[in-house]
Amino acid sequence: MSELSQYRVVGHSVKKVDAVNKVLGKAQFAADIHFDGMLYVKVLRSNVPHGILKAIDVAEAEALPGVAAVLTGRDVPGPNSSGMIVKDEPVVVKINEKIRKIGDPLALIAAESEVLAEKALALIKVEIEELPPVFDPVAAMAEGAPRLYADGNILSVRKIRRGDAAAAFEKCAVVVEHEYRTQMVEHGYIEPEAGVAKLDGDVLTIWVSTQNPHFDAREVARNLKLGLDKVRVIQAVTGGGFGGKLDISVQIHLGLIAVKTRRPVKFVYSRTESIINSAKRHPCIIKMKTGADAAGKLLAMECSIIGDTGAYASYGPGTLTRTAVHATGPYEIPNVMIDAYTVYTNNPTAGAMRGFGVPQVAFAHESQMDMLAEKLGISPLAIRLKNAFRPGSVTATGATLEQSVGIVPTLEKTADAAGKVVGRQAAEKSTKKYGAGIGSMWYGIGNTGLPNPSGAYVNLLDDGTALVLTGCADIGQGSDTVMTQIVAEEFGIDLADVRVVSADTGITPDGGASSASRQTYISGNAVRLAAQEAKKVIIEMAASMLGVTPGEVIVGYKELCVRTNSQQSQFLTDCQSECRIDLGLPAQGKGQSVSLADCIAQCRAKGKLTLGHGWFNPDTTGLNPDTGQGRPYATYAFATQIAEVAVDTESGEIEVIRIVAAHDVGQAINPVNIEGQIEGGCTMGLGYALTEEIQVNEGRILTKNLATYLMPTALDVPEIHPYIVEELEQTGPFGAKGVGEPTLIPTAAAITNAVYNAIGVRFTELPITPEKVLERLHAIENCS
Repeated sequence: MSELSQYRVVGHSVKKVDAVNKVLGKAQFAADIHFDGMLYVKVLRSNVPHGILKAIDVAEAEALPGVAAVLTGRDVPGPNSSGMIVKDEPVVVKINEKIRKIGDPLALIAAESEVLAEKALALIKVEIEELPPVFDPVAAMAEGAPRLYADGNILSVRKIRRGDAAAAFEKCAVVVEHEYRTQMVEHGYIEPEAGVAKLDGDVLTIWVSTQNPHFDAREVARNLKLGLDKVRVIQAVTGGGFGGKLDISVQIHLGLIAVKTRRPVKFVYSRTESIINSAKRHPCIIKMKTGADAAGKLLAMECSIIGDTGAYASYGPGTLTRTAVHATGPYEIPNVMIDAYTVYTNNPTAGAMRGFGVPQVAFAHESQMDMLAEKLGISPLAIRLKNAFRPGSVTATGATLEQSVGIVPTLEKTADAAGKVVGRQAAEKSTKKYGAGIGSMWYGIGNTGLPNPSGAYVNLLDDGTALVLTGCADIGQGSDTVMTQIVAEEFGIDLADVRVVSADTGITPDGGASSASRQTYISGNAVRLAAQEAKKVIIEMAASMLGVTPGEVIVGYKELCVRTNSQQSQFLTDCQSECRIDLGLPAQGKGQSVSLADCIAQCRAKGKLTLGHGWFNPDTTGLNPDTGQGRPYATYAFATQIAEVAVDTESGEIEVIRIVAAHDVGQAINPVNIEGQIEGGCTMGLGYALTEEIQVNEGRILTKNLATYLMPTALDVPEIHPYIVEELEQTGPFGAKGVGEPTLIPTAAAITNAVYNAIGVRFTELPITPEKVLERLHAIENCS
């Protein structure tokens, strides 16, 4: 239970509403869906990183028995383009148009079986005129570099200016300046991309593994030249996304084949196909200069960030904007000059991944903080506490943080908790060196300075149960459960009395993307507002039945009661002392309450619908293109983690022994779920720090399966101590913010700082592999 929860359902740990079906194997993922007469899709993809498709011959493939359709670029009736921000990615490359990366689709095959479809692929002949590629983002920015696009290779530049950084550096007692490099990373979700499409009359329905079904429907409709009313996208149960299922994968291809053949069609990526074609975490080159006065107060920062977005934009401009906004870390710096470049190359596309550009820059700014502290002779904790945001602080974009600023409590909580568990390892052989390190972060909830609304409907039904319609896609993070808790709390009913229907464009309003840790805050608010609109109807009816004003009525457990100070006090006392989800109000005297069922029955008798709609859009402003000034987010999450490591100086192996993680989430709606998010995020951050890297050679991915791409296993996961800090957000549903992405952001920084603490070697490039450790240690030995 949330430590200070005053609610009956919200703030209590509950089982996820989809847990039983998943555990029993009853959940239907996209690959599980089957229709009679179904066709299977395969895609012929480019094997060169840069070129022009000069010719394609599909005659032999079309003639193969069992092949129902072979489609090329000329068969796309619409604009033949898709993209999250820029519509630059071809659905199928057309004759005389550019190929920009290995994996670009050249033709689609639909056949009676996957084996036949694969056989048909081998019969297609293509002619490609190869062009000079560019794989290094710095080289891509230079004059004379091979151009991927007519306007050049620099897709976007985000500038943030505040104060006078150059003048402020003159006043600094200490300055630290370093270059940091981060790697390309794979999402590694359990379920690869998959979908099924079927025509029902003139309506195209697509069941797909996705994080944003409403966006998918718009892209399908655009490219098939169909009205949005003729395209229905339903999110199938989704086996993880982490940002990688925001981009279009199978959706448009499925729609093209289904409309062409008028038969059901399935497309499931292989793991290799998923790794080659899905967007990755942006590899970044970060040059950062940070200065402080003699007391450790930060005065100035200069930062240049180059993000390799690969062949297509995906979420690149949004990612690098967020990187720039968060470059200061959760610290007040009065003078900043930040430039973030999103650059095209012929590498695999980079896009959204959990943390959305902030893990990269957190690695940099947290390394800088430790180095400044060392130069000043103060502790890493002390320099962070001295500079951490507080209510009233002003960010680099000129926004004032008014409330729900939880970085200081997370620093204090983590330090206190770590003091009780860190450093208790047993004596080991002398080759192992131990150390502890700290990392902090902040993260804006929702899209950056852009409208990102969500809508919802809530219908309180005749029997006192509730139906919720929300576009919010649950990709495993538990949003369906959170929405259920919010509605159950509002109506005073049980979790089992609430049914959430989510992420179906045919019946649910647009909830926006399940990304940017936005759904609890934004869709949660929309759902709560919808429930409150319906609740207003029953409160007014209960007031009429009880002979009081609506302001005197409160909602209890399946009843509506006349408010008295003693009743309210007893209700809150009971709520704080019990964890039972069926907890209700104490019995009321005759004439002082009416059952929810009777109230609804009276509403129906009077012709009143207990139906509510709600929508919510965060209060933000766009960023000035020249200065980056604005209010990009309505609220922020904050966190601090401390990692303890053992570094084997003989093998170079780094073992993370334990992580203590304190996260400010606002009101915790479902605490056990938040603890799970923290544990999962720390594990993902562990991989980012030590093992994970997509190896690319001249645009070709070498680590194209999970045998060669090294993600942490259960044997690698350290002891994780999650702590929930609740700095309530006044604009959030019951005070909630978000937690999904922040959980991994400070982990790599904490680990790298711990490695330095252990062996005295500072790493500025991720991942820190055993080979890199040994190389640096041997270099030190040779120098000495």
